[in-house]
Amino acid sequence: MSFVEADGQKIVLVRAAEAEVLGGGLMTTRLLADSDSTDGAISANRTLLRQGAGGPPAHYHAGSTEIFFILGGSLQALAGDRIVKLNEGDFLVIPRHMPHAFAAPPRADADVLIIQAPELKKRFEYLRLAERAIKGQASPQEILDSQERFDNHFLDSPIWREARRMEDAR
Repeated sequence: MSFVEADGQKIVLVRAAEAEVLGGGLMTTRLLADSDSTDGAISANRTLLRQGAGGPPAHYHAGSTEIFFILGGSLQALAGDRIVKLNEGDFLVIPRHMPHAFAAPPRADADVLIIQAPELKKRFEYLRLAERAIKGQASPQEILDSQERFDNHFLDSPIWREARRMEDAR
């Protein structure tokens, strides 16, 4: 990440080769910009989900809107009480407090730009904690204990569970 001066203001420039990369295999996330570099304006990452890979379980954010732009492939998403399928070029805005989740369908990858605005909860720290949990270096309880700290509140969604079950059965 670089900070460049333009017209007397600081801009954030992240070259693809310079982005921090988390994961690999079924899910790879490139960290682009976080609250520290954007004065709390946004958090942005690019996530690639391989065929059938799930993202986080159903959750909501009390302080941020979450935005999804599909760069390639397809994405299945929970938005409140609806399941939507997004394809390349589609754009989805999830308002604050709305339950949501996302996953790649069984026969397609999903390349997604994800933005949260405003971003006041150091999202990258949460994503790094989630990666440690996936690797067994942090416990699932640590994720649950961090819900308030990172504004990532998990909940049960029977609609999402059924949608994923149906996708897996295909």
